[in-house]
Amino acid sequence: NHIRRTQSYVRALASHLHTHPRFARLLSLDYIDKLAKSAPLHDIGKVGIPDHILLKPGKLTTEEFEIMKSHARLGSEAIEQAERDAVKPVAFLAIAKQIAHWHHEKWDGSGYPDGLAGDAIPIPARLMALADVFDALISRRVYKPPMPFAQAREIIIGDRGRHFDPDVVDAFVEMFDEFMAIAERYRDDTDG
Repeated sequence: NHIRRTQSYVRALASHLHTHPRFARLLSLDYIDKLAKSAPLHDIGKVGIPDHILLKPGKLTTEEFEIMKSHARLGSEAIEQAERDAVKPVAFLAIAKQIAHWHHEKWDGSGYPDGLAGDAIPIPARLMALADVFDALISRRVYKPPMPFAQAREIIIGDRGRHFDPDVVDAFVEMFDEFMAIAERYRDDTDG
């Protein structure tokens, strides 16, 4: 359900922002459809991460975290290979590659894998960054219980201009009820 939730969050954010002056040129209705199709591939690179790291209940060591971070590169490389193998171009794969590669970048440049900052981060990756973090906060993980929606909202707001594009956070705040509805619709059985 993480995939369904993040896909729905990204579609909702993009739909909300498609008339915003900073995003309107890219976020046509056709592009939003392709973006939503690509969103489920954001963590495809995790297939290359050993289970003992993915399923570790405690904090990752520095070395383990470096291995975990490689999922962004592995994911974009896998999608790039799929593009090369395709008989004809598949439009959503180009978007998926951006998302997989850069969804852990941060607005202030402190993210990974490339330390991109601000508008240098592709818009699809900026949308996925917020969707992915929100979902991680509200979901049970092997290393933590789910967080209440309101607390997750405050964390996202607190990272406005640091982790996240300020305009994307503003859209999230305006449509927070829709985010909660998506989370409830695709709730995991393990989330209280």
